[in-house]
Amino acid sequence: MQITPLGHGHPLATLHQGGGPLVRPAGHPEQWRVATALRNLAIAHTDAPRYLLAHEVGAVLAMLPDLQRRFLVATLWNSGARINEALALTPADFELDGGRPFVVLRTLKQRRRGKGRPRAGETVKRLVPLLDPAYAQLAREYLSTFKLAKSAPIWTVTDQTVRNWLKEAEGALRGRGITLVVALTPHVFRHSYAMHHLLAGNTHIKRLQAYLGHRSIRSTEVYTQVLALDAAASEIGLSFSVANEGNPLLLGG
Repeated sequence: MQITPLGHGHPLATLHQGGGPLVRPAGHPEQWRVATALRNLAIAHTDAPRYLLAHEVGAVLAMLPDLQRRFLVATLWNSGARINEALALTPADFELDGGRPFVVLRTLKQRRRGKGRPRAGETVKRLVPLLDPAYAQLAREYLSTFKLAKSAPIWTVTDQTVRNWLKEAEGALRGRGITLVVALTPHVFRHSYAMHHLLAGNTHIKRLQAYLGHRSIRSTEVYTQVLALDAAASEIGLSFSVANEGNPLLLGG
């Protein structure tokens, strides 16, 4: 698959980001070109999960027209949550005041169990660190602004509504001359979260398993199918927080 470098004449080079830095892309644009080439080869030649890179996530977020949508999609990207886990989040599930912000996620099955001791081998909840300071600040501002009850759902929308939001974002990107090679779905951001951790090269596979809530390590290992990942990770060395001025999609590289 041919990879065309993005230059200053690219349609997204002048993309307006009225919502502020929701992801903070860092690193030299060449790192993103290498990572993009690696991902596109994986899509063309393997059955590895489809995922976006951070600069592509940033472009999607910039297309979302309001803070509610941006915060939800940014949460999927920053936590690796399944869509039903994200839609079940309440303000009480966020710990944002300490030195290490985190969010508490529960699977649908676990939430339906209610109170009581978990079965053997069952994890009732998992704590996921929020590694991007800009996202943690966004969460503080959102929850402070809307002043929801601690146990109230943050988003009162359906899975299908979120899918419609993402279709609109895809359409907005196409209107600017950009077609992503990965179709946008809520689950794509979970895959993207997992792959970004592996490309960053500093997250052990067992720790990633815990973040994703996989009962079996085999479920996590599917992300290592990406072509030459072990060799490429040390060469790419991506930071989880990426700087807008280094984003080849948003600012033309």
